[in-house]
Amino acid sequence: MDRSGTPPKALSHPLPAGMRDLLPDETRRRRALARTLLDHFALHGYDLVTPPAFELAEVLEKGLGALDPGDVLRFVEPESGEVCALRPDMTPQIARMVATRLAAEPAPIRLCYEGTIVRRRQGRAKKHRQIPQAGVELYGAPSPEGDLEALRLLASVTQAVGLGSFVIDLGHALIARALVDVVPSPLDVEVTDALAQKDASRLLALLSGREAAGVPKRVAEALVALPELAGGAEDRPGEEILSRAEKLFVGTGAEGPLRELRALWETARGPSTSAAGLGDVLRLDLGEVRGFAYYTGPIFHVLAPGPGEPVGAGGRYDDLLERFGLPMQAVGFGLHLDAIARAREAAGVREERPLRVLVSADPPGEALASALRARGIATAWRAPGADVLRYAAAHRFSHVVVAGSEGGLRILRTDNPEAAVEIAPGAGDAAIVRGICEGAGIA
Repeated sequence: MDRSGTPPKALSHPLPAGMRDLLPDETRRRRALARTLLDHFALHGYDLVTPPAFELAEVLEKGLGALDPGDVLRFVEPESGEVCALRPDMTPQIARMVATRLAAEPAPIRLCYEGTIVRRRQGRAKKHRQIPQAGVELYGAPSPEGDLEALRLLASVTQAVGLGSFVIDLGHALIARALVDVVPSPLDVEVTDALAQKDASRLLALLSGREAAGVPKRVAEALVALPELAGGAEDRPGEEILSRAEKLFVGTGAEGPLRELRALWETARGPSTSAAGLGDVLRLDLGEVRGFAYYTGPIFHVLAPGPGEPVGAGGRYDDLLERFGLPMQAVGFGLHLDAIARAREAAGVREERPLRVLVSADPPGEALASALRARGIATAWRAPGADVLRYAAAHRFSHVVVAGSEGGLRILRTDNPEAAVEIAPGAGDAAIVRGICEGAGIA
């Protein structure tokens, strides 16, 4: 509220809870980041698809897996009276596309996407309903080949957006699931929550109580140990973690998934993948339970300083397409653009200032603006005036062309007006274009 007692205009015209506007600077950064991601996916042979903003709820919910139904925003479509849902996840939509419209395509099928999902979010730092994402889906690629491709791509795209410090935690969804399945209900819910919190003390207390009397001792011991089965760097080698897990999991349903995880770990850390950047960034986390009711094999999360949450996550979900009538193996991952932006900020990644020119000299006026646009330079025209520099800076122009001395022109940088470039009278459009491009470092 200002001194007159009038509330800010944003409060006079509020948005629904959890929704937000993106103003020009943030929109430019968001689009630049999305372009970088999609261009990188395209380099690896992934085709872009665009699913609709909403679908019939009964169709969409077939593929939602472990997502809380309360996070789905539903409404009645006026024309048909059908219950529809705003997309809370794009993976089920793309699975539907493959099962219905791309079923005849030869495998593997490589698809990528970018867009905003909408869901109700809860918890600290998760206030937005709008969640911008980009990701890939790889269909018809078996394990471990498909898993390795996804891991390599996840590592390379994280580097491509400027994050040099990150790790990828690798686990297997069926390890925790096989052990938790032995725990009776409702104790299994509390055990899963304790695993999610990496709370070994709480796990010990839960599995020592009367409700856990029927849980085999070996399963209980394995569950209590799961939070400690993480690492993989030099201070705690992955072989040490895997060897301990092999002893703990003997005689439990986690033995088979552990063998699969070991094979993937050893291949991903081997010489043939070291050039792909996995050897230095891959870590193990055998107790990971995020999405373990949804995934059917390896799962992974990429973590970087700054956001306080994963910047991306994915894994194998071989039963997803079967829900849409087309059994097919699948693996993929999604990247959270807001989290990546916070990680880039924490890493000190500098955004390139786009070249945008405001022409405020007449002549050459619109003729110069057209010449600059022909070179691919964003340009606008504004009549000369005393406030032109302030206007240009407010609207994020990098350069201003104004009248110079003796009929010439002057090129000003809005971030450093003193560093002016003088253009002689009659030099022509080519000289002006050259002066702007050279000043901006453009050949």
